[in-house]
Amino acid sequence: MGNFRAAQPPNQAAAQLADIWHGALSRGEPRKCGVAQKRREEVAVAYYADLLRRQGSQGSDDLDSLDDFERDLVALWLDACGLPDATAAGRATAPLRQALAWLARTRGLGQSATEWFVAVCFREVATYLRGPARQQVCSRVADALAAHQPTVVIAHSLGSVVAYETLWAHPELSVELLVTLGSPLALPYVIFPRLQPAPVDQKGQRPPNVVSWVNLADPGDLVALPPGGIKRCFDGAQEPENKPIHAFDFHKATNYLATSQLHNLLQKYACLPSHLDPRPP
Repeated sequence: MGNFRAAQPPNQAAAQLADIWHGALSRGEPRKCGVAQKRREEVAVAYYADLLRRQGSQGSDDLDSLDDFERDLVALWLDACGLPDATAAGRATAPLRQALAWLARTRGLGQSATEWFVAVCFREVATYLRGPARQQVCSRVADALAAHQPTVVIAHSLGSVVAYETLWAHPELSVELLVTLGSPLALPYVIFPRLQPAPVDQKGQRPPNVVSWVNLADPGDLVALPPGGIKRCFDGAQEPENKPIHAFDFHKATNYLATSQLHNLLQKYACLPSHLDPRPP
């Protein structure tokens, strides 16, 4: 979410993000003799942010531009955040702004940055959940997986929902390790009950073409709600004791990618010795 690059075609945007995220992964390498070891595996990015731009939304990433469905999703998310009487936020901009002010104040966040994040986040979530974008996004990701045949898929934020649904929809694609970072897959009312395939008896399942699935989430990540939800809501998902990622930017992709916890997972589950060039993650 929030990765749209208006001046770049999708292939260039994907390449730029791959460079940025490869650098973040490299920062997670342990240091030897005071020098960081360099990762040698290839990193490829499946870019689809252009498909999540609601027509006419350019230049209006604010609360006033949200439609009724998008505001309903925000109200449901605020309920999951523990906002008292969250449903009172409803569709009106003023109560919604007051609710976000409460959230920013209690979490020590900037109100303007919180409002911008919520506007961008829930516009893209809503665009994915309704209309043709869902199929288009999953198709683009499936094409990338088929082209690169990765050993490891790392999926962040809404990307974890996309990866989950794509892997279920394409059983011909196989992955040794799926790592979800800051995932909202278990978010009640907003994401979990809307998944495709739908949960059965309040339980989702690890995609059958995934050998191992591990979820990492900062305990304070306001997107990865409820805490510990992935392990409780999905059979076959592993969720180790999660550690803080960053004091303020707890949801940022590069901060997740730079953690030693993720590096250790890649070594342990994917068996990626540092002296070999594995298949692209």
